[in-house]
Amino acid sequence: MPSFDIVSKVDVQALDNAVNVVRKEITNRFDFKDSHVAIDLNKKDFKLDIETSDDMKMRQLIDVLISRAHKQGIAPEAFDLAKESYPSGKVVKQEVGVRNGLKQEDAKKIVKLIKDSGLKAQPQIMDDLVRVISKKIDDLQAVIKLLQESSLGIPLQFINMRS
Repeated sequence: MPSFDIVSKVDVQALDNAVNVVRKEITNRFDFKDSHVAIDLNKKDFKLDIETSDDMKMRQLIDVLISRAHKQGIAPEAFDLAKESYPSGKVVKQEVGVRNGLKQEDAKKIVKLIKDSGLKAQPQIMDDLVRVISKKIDDLQAVIKLLQESSLGIPLQFINMRS
């Protein structure tokens, strides 16, 4: 039976490339001249630690980061900007999480959306992915289209399409 998997993964190398491009761009920008800027990528925990000299520069830096990451193929929804920036001495710090893998509640939302749509497809939650099985490939393609059009707030990739 045809099936495919729904995942939410971020390529570590693409994220590292995006951070390096941001560092290079910031060193060349006039509005960041002679100001403290530090971006550290923790590849193990998928977190970015950002330091700037003021809040305005923090917002600009995050905008540059999201746009450069998008050019590297990382969806803007992958960045968790829920934590606010906080002052620490003379600098402003912010910790930006990178969503990697489907959480259980996100997987449940996807399964509920597929079941409520009325399509003849069976979703199953398997650890950090959702497998969708159907008798027809057309139904699987309809599920992909449904998930792409819905705004779940998480980046989704569709892999392992088998017929």
